[in-house]
Amino acid sequence: MDDTWNDYVIATYRLAEGGDWTRKAETIALGMTVGSWPHLPADRLAALQRHVGRVVSVDASLIRIAYPLANLTPDLPALLTATFGKLSMDGKIRLLDLTLPPDFAAAFPGPKLGVEGVREKLGVRDRPLLMSIFKSCVGLTLAELAEGFFRQALGGVDLIKDDEILFNDADAPFEQRLEACLRAAERARRETGQPVLYAINLTGPVHRLPEKARRAVRLGANALLINVLPYGFDVLQRLAEDPEITVPLVAHPALAGALYPSHEYGIAAPLLLGTLMRLAGADLVLFPSPYGGMALDRSVALDLARRLRDTTSLPCRPALPVPSAGIHPGLVPHMMDDFGPDVVINAGGSIHGHPGGAAAGGRAFRAAIAAGVAGVALEQAAAQSHELQAALDQWGGGRPRIPKGFPVA
Repeated sequence: MDDTWNDYVIATYRLAEGGDWTRKAETIALGMTVGSWPHLPADRLAALQRHVGRVVSVDASLIRIAYPLANLTPDLPALLTATFGKLSMDGKIRLLDLTLPPDFAAAFPGPKLGVEGVREKLGVRDRPLLMSIFKSCVGLTLAELAEGFFRQALGGVDLIKDDEILFNDADAPFEQRLEACLRAAERARRETGQPVLYAINLTGPVHRLPEKARRAVRLGANALLINVLPYGFDVLQRLAEDPEITVPLVAHPALAGALYPSHEYGIAAPLLLGTLMRLAGADLVLFPSPYGGMALDRSVALDLARRLRDTTSLPCRPALPVPSAGIHPGLVPHMMDDFGPDVVINAGGSIHGHPGGAAAGGRAFRAAIAAGVAGVALEQAAAQSHELQAALDQWGGGRPRIPKGFPVA
């Protein structure tokens, strides 16, 4: 960032085509900071100078506005309200990016563990991680949940996350579910020699979430799943800043589709699910993969992952990208080509729907990951893994089906 703007956050917007973009930019710069001020006395004008927004550039419909740090506090409610609050309702305008000065960005917690911390907890250094989505968990008894968890863990997955819709847990209350699944994880570890992180869904009234999270950690929880957007970025930030919450925070993108898909409105996905999630403290961030039915455009998904891991744009630890939806073992080589080794391969239906069951589904993915690391073709690896062969027979291999996705640039 140019030193001229060290005391400003710079927001980049796309305006509707046509119109006087320069005039619109000037109106935004004033209206989102001090408002209309031509008739103020001279002494008030001088005092307000440090609070006035400034136009950085106008490049056709792309405009950049600088917002003084004097107007802000280091939290995402303040940042989003100041840069896009009422402006989001002012016709066709889309927030594409926010550029933060290093000192201001450093005031946000960022991931407490990040890529290296999560890998250290699992003892895995040399391959992508594998996560299983705990599907069909609503309405199950504790015994059924524990057995389902065990079967997933037996397949060699590194993380198992609750379904994000598991709220009314009368059949498997939070603390009992946690204890049952941790026992199942230990039972599986005795057979596989591999630890498993369980991202239990943190739910309840907002004011009770920090204490509930602390209590979960005291009971042995080793990861927490948060529906960040419904609860608010500030909840994630408070959890990340809490010294007693020492486990990975897994951010689910629920509700994000209300904000990023339009080309003309909302917030760009790489900013919403990349930069902002990382600033607020997510260690792992789920987002739509470029391959499934809810796909992001491939270039957008790659930009999002870059923002989660890039160490030059933000001073905080990198976070792990978790591209999700439509993932099966045949896509693993392409995912590794697209996202590199520091990625979490997240699967639901292709683990639970494997012809041999969930454990076989996990082993099929592990065989595909091992093949990718070794540079071995999946067909060759499948000759040594009947689980992988069954998965390829069921879901195929070859090039991924990449839908057009949403126009979310």
